[in-house]
Amino acid sequence: MKRAIFPGTFDPFTIGHFSIVKRALTFMDEIIIGIGINENKHTYFPIEKRVEMIQKLYKDEPRIKVMAYDCLTVDFAQQTEATFIVRGIRTVKDFEYEETISDINRKLANIETILLFTEPEMTCISSTIVRELLGFNKDISMFLPEGMEI
Repeated sequence: MKRAIFPGTFDPFTIGHFSIVKRALTFMDEIIIGIGINENKHTYFPIEKRVEMIQKLYKDEPRIKVMAYDCLTVDFAQQTEATFIVRGIRTVKDFEYEETISDINRKLANIETILLFTEPEMTCISSTIVRELLGFNKDISMFLPEGMEI
């Protein structure tokens, strides 16, 4: 079985994240969406709400699991017996960062990272920008997957 984790803060989970999961399901048997707990990040939604929103979104997809974690991503991958980490790339800056982390994860645990490039029309979408819009009471529905309830 090919199992991958898709780690992130997902505050909130956007159409860009949704697209990465959809595409990764074409070559993975199971994907665990891992919501990292990072005390240094100011999040808009509490961890329980983020888990709930994503679980509801994928309630009819048995190949998707949603879990929170508070350890190194590579340790979370090992705990869940995942052999792959899936990451989305929007920019060259994202690529450079992910390449370094990928090399370290491979050395630490022999876990491969699969990088999927974001579709061009979604490169401007980030959780940070969506959170900022939300903070100013803007309609963010166009940036969220259809069926996502906030």
